[in-house]
Amino acid sequence: MTSPADASSDRQANSTSDFRDVRDELETLTTEAFRPELARIDQLPTLEIAKIMNGEDTTVPTAVAAQLPRIAAAIDAIADRMARGGRLVYAGAGTAGRLGVLDASECPPTFNTDPSEVVGLIAGGPSATVNSIEGAEDSKELAAEDLAALGITADDAVVGVSASGRTPYAIGAVEHARALGALTIGLSCNADSALAAAAEHGIEVVVGPELLTGSTRLKAGTAQKLVLNLLSTITMIRLGKTYGNLMVDVRASNDKLRARSRRIVALATGAPDDQIEAALSAVDGETKNAILVLLADVDAATAARLLTEANGHLRAALQAALASD
Repeated sequence: MTSPADASSDRQANSTSDFRDVRDELETLTTEAFRPELARIDQLPTLEIAKIMNGEDTTVPTAVAAQLPRIAAAIDAIADRMARGGRLVYAGAGTAGRLGVLDASECPPTFNTDPSEVVGLIAGGPSATVNSIEGAEDSKELAAEDLAALGITADDAVVGVSASGRTPYAIGAVEHARALGALTIGLSCNADSALAAAAEHGIEVVVGPELLTGSTRLKAGTAQKLVLNLLSTITMIRLGKTYGNLMVDVRASNDKLRARSRRIVALATGAPDDQIEAALSAVDGETKNAILVLLADVDAATAARLLTEANGHLRAALQAALASD
């Protein structure tokens, strides 16, 4: 019979072996590499450290640019799913998860999306956005549970985000979603990552070792933010959420956004303030509808119908209105 002491010793040995395996794996990752030339950075003047760090950040856009063909292909696939009524879901842990939650939370005010259309999942739940939830990132099962709660279908797109590309939560999310027929994208900052391999669309933005060894909230975090900006913004452009470079689906929920809505209508139409106010009043403040009222000289009901028939694409609705004159 195994004694408590023996059992404890066995657990410790297994734990040590597990840690050694993870340590060995981390040492193969570019994002975890140690840079001996920066070993005395803490002894440098503050301005010199800032210059070094700023110089590091300038390399990130080039790394993103190398992945633009893959990013564009992923965007087209996401837009296709969302046009069918699907959702865009980000899943990650730690910094990666927080970036996904941030990007998702900015879509409703910017593009007037329903909060359920773009969703950010973070390992450990919403409280993990401000507090570290230890161990949550190590569970593929937790990711599957979180996606199951959303009722993921084949119309949805799931983006696993992980700087290392090895985070079980992100990989588990992609594997679960792909098994359900959903579109899957894996975003990481290491080449040949397990996350990219698990997804249909692998995006690997290799930014190199960090200023602080393993601190992937730095260059890797910046790279992930840039890619998420691309994914959501261009998807929304493809879905007709903009007119040119104007955010015509902006939700005017505060004074600044109400002022921006009026400026957008003015830029799109060139109409005087009194006409802009009358049009916005007639369409209950909907920027896109007001523009159509003014440019096509139609009433509010007709503008709403034309936009519905054009699946919300203002340019297509305008062309239809002008063609019918």
